[in-house]
Amino acid sequence: MLQSLFALLILAYMYLPIVVLAVYSFNNSAYSATWEGFTLRWYERLLKDERLLYALQNSLVVASGAVAIAAILGTMAAVGLAKYKFWGRGLYQGVAMMPVLVPDIALAVATLVFLAVLGLPLSLGTIVAAHVVFCLAYVAVVVATQIAKLDPHLEEAAIDLGATPWQALIQVVLPELMPGIVAGCLLAFVLSMDDFLISSFTAGAGSGTLPMEIFSRIRTGVKPDINALSVLLLLVSGAIALVAEFLRMKTKN
Repeated sequence: MLQSLFALLILAYMYLPIVVLAVYSFNNSAYSATWEGFTLRWYERLLKDERLLYALQNSLVVASGAVAIAAILGTMAAVGLAKYKFWGRGLYQGVAMMPVLVPDIALAVATLVFLAVLGLPLSLGTIVAAHVVFCLAYVAVVVATQIAKLDPHLEEAAIDLGATPWQALIQVVLPELMPGIVAGCLLAFVLSMDDFLISSFTAGAGSGTLPMEIFSRIRTGVKPDINALSVLLLLVSGAIALVAEFLRMKTKN
């Protein structure tokens, strides 16, 4: 009984703020602290907010571009580390996974300094390049987990039946890894959409992302339209997480 009560308290602590956020996104008051009736006007306002839609477009471009590049490089890294033995393999694996462990602020500062040394102007492209670093690590981690569950004799059997190593990789191994690749990409996409620190350090003029736009607005107080946007983002993120979990559970079976 005590354990159940403790679990309920933990869940309430975690999710009660989200419930309050969702409720107040329908608040008719322009000030979030008082309730003045039910309305949908804040959701309607979101669809007409050009600045917010432009920031959302930038975030989608960044996340899509970063995940597309990370899907290829992360899968190649995971397969290469699983298949080949070479000097410094353990060190390379640790360095490749480091963006998962390093604080975002350290990655943001390091990326900004690196871009300054190269003399590259900050733009949407530099945000994509910065996001590829941590997206690649997350994709590689998920794909590596999938490879660990793969039958090691599957590729050998395909080669014995006449397939070339390349055909065995493309036609046999990759289809088996696809659920893991998709799950890793979905996770990386959500993280990229959510990122604020790295984006703010590497963004140029006119290339602000959605989290940056939200942060610039809440400095004067949280308005109901930001509540409404947060609810929509929670729903989309939750749907993506469910798809990723479904794919993960499917691969376990």
